[in-house]
Amino acid sequence: MHEQTPDTPPAPAVPAAPTLFDWEFATDPYPAYAWLREHSPVHRATLPSGVEAWLVTRYADARQALADQRLSKNPAHHAEPAHAKGKTGIPGERKAELMTHLLNIDPPDHTRLRRLVSKAFTPRRVAEFTPRVQELTDHLIDQFAGKGEADLIHEFAFPLPIYAICEMLGVPREDQDDFRDWAGMMIRHGGGPRGGVARSVKRMRTYLGELIHRKRDDLGNDLISDLIRASDHGDHLTEAEATAMAFILLFAGFETTVNLIGNGVHSLFMNPGQRARLQDSLAAGETALLETGIEELLRYDGPVELATWRFATRPLTLGGQEIAVGDPVLVVLAAADRDPARFADPDTLDLSRSDNQHLGYGHGIHYCLGAPLARLEGQTALATLLKRLPDLELAVPPTDLRWRGGLIMRGLRTLPVRFTVPNT
Repeated sequence: MHEQTPDTPPAPAVPAAPTLFDWEFATDPYPAYAWLREHSPVHRATLPSGVEAWLVTRYADARQALADQRLSKNPAHHAEPAHAKGKTGIPGERKAELMTHLLNIDPPDHTRLRRLVSKAFTPRRVAEFTPRVQELTDHLIDQFAGKGEADLIHEFAFPLPIYAICEMLGVPREDQDDFRDWAGMMIRHGGGPRGGVARSVKRMRTYLGELIHRKRDDLGNDLISDLIRASDHGDHLTEAEATAMAFILLFAGFETTVNLIGNGVHSLFMNPGQRARLQDSLAAGETALLETGIEELLRYDGPVELATWRFATRPLTLGGQEIAVGDPVLVVLAAADRDPARFADPDTLDLSRSDNQHLGYGHGIHYCLGAPLARLEGQTALATLLKRLPDLELAVPPTDLRWRGGLIMRGLRTLPVRFTVPNT
């Protein structure tokens, strides 16, 4: 008689993969990203556009992918028909002939163009701009401080970086409201009239081309003039390249900062203890918590959810997954920056977090050139709001807030607030 052996216990069932990219996901994507990190860290997904891409969600894999030379930024390496329809780039950039910018090219062209832009976009220039950023911040708050209520996105977080980057580029003040309108159409994506995004991008491109042409005869103390000087005294920058470069500095320089400010204020509302710590620190004239706090807000709920597109030029392995030539790869910065293998208590907001090598501004040769300006604007905006409007609070239940659709950026549509009108 054979002894009966106990049955091998069945393996625990893996929960079903979460739904990605719907409105519920947009409100709080972090539980879904936690599932992907654990069960499918390099995950093949069908995006809302219909394009299939690999989503990279673990921190170590993300750092590898961001610096891997086998992953090209040039969309020409993506053979799918969806790319030809413009679904893997900035809306309207293809029709407006704006493809030749830092987000879409590889070395050696990337090295040449980045060196030119770096000569113009220096830390010293950003530091010199600090008083003007403070002036712009105070001016915008002045516009709504007497009302006791505001939409912080449309009245503050959106116009601040638009006006700041326009001034740094050298856009005359009488033209800056046009840029605000064009940028507003771009940031709404599908929320405006049909074709509005492409028309706005084309108008912006035409204007920037004309502005560059004018500035060649009248150089000033601005980024576009510095790009022209750098080009005339060394590596050549074509007019098309200069236009595309000015465009991407404007586009990347405003939407990320809109979301940094909006998401940052929202995170402070949702974490009142951390907000109180920051307000006490600012009231005492200290800046250390503000500086580490901006980095933590970038990590915790940053403005860029997914890094811009990469395409495999050779077969490679990421997180144990084989990636084929031509496959699109999207590094999910929001998932990597909540990876418990890299950050202690990653779902906790800790403004004093010191070991914070987040990926909010990327990594490697495509690290964001505008990060110093964005940090300056974020620190100035948050500090000034909390000092001037200390009882600032949400004017609607948190569940009423809506997040914008889209793949790369993460940001609120609106942020209604109320506060006590300050004494004048």
